[in-house]
Amino acid sequence: MPSPREHNKGLSTFPTIAAEAALSFLKDTKGALTWTARDLADTLKIKRPEAEQALALLEAQGYIQPARGAKGQWITTPAGETVSGAKAPRFTRESVEQSLAQLKNRIQQNNKNRQTPFRITNAVAFGDFLLPDRARVQSADVGIGLVRRNDSRPRDNSPASPHSASEAQAERKFRRELRAKSAHLNLRPYADWMRGRTHRDLL
Repeated sequence: MPSPREHNKGLSTFPTIAAEAALSFLKDTKGALTWTARDLADTLKIKRPEAEQALALLEAQGYIQPARGAKGQWITTPAGETVSGAKAPRFTRESVEQSLAQLKNRIQQNNKNRQTPFRITNAVAFGDFLLPDRARVQSADVGIGLVRRNDSRPRDNSPASPHSASEAQAERKFRRELRAKSAHLNLRPYADWMRGRTHRDLL
């Protein structure tokens, strides 16, 4: 599946929001027939003019289109679903919530254990499980920020903190183990935009 980075070149002119944030919203729309500019603005915590600009850019990329016969309503196209990584919602909210609670406990245990290679500095969960009207939801996305226990510099996906190939591999392995094979969770490197949109803090 194409990654968001491979499709974000045309979205690089977003005025104040990250392209990944806009795509995360599109992923959330998988379970909705239509949605509005207000939905986009509320999820990404942006003002209406910014939402309108984002809509224009997403439409230009072919990721969304106006809903026929419904003024002010939008639908996410198959291309938008693909680039955002959307999947058919198949989990109950309760099962995702349970997995998040277990993950939160693992994070707390990890940070108390000085023998683990990384300390978790950010843990931000987001996705359609936060929407109250969904009977079925997708797996929750969780941005995980890490710092080596013997290194005071943050490793929260910052350009100022470059990763070596071996370091990046070690972090991927750590997140995979932290996920504990849960199908309800999608762990990924933390980025600041995740905290800018609607989310749940697990720390």
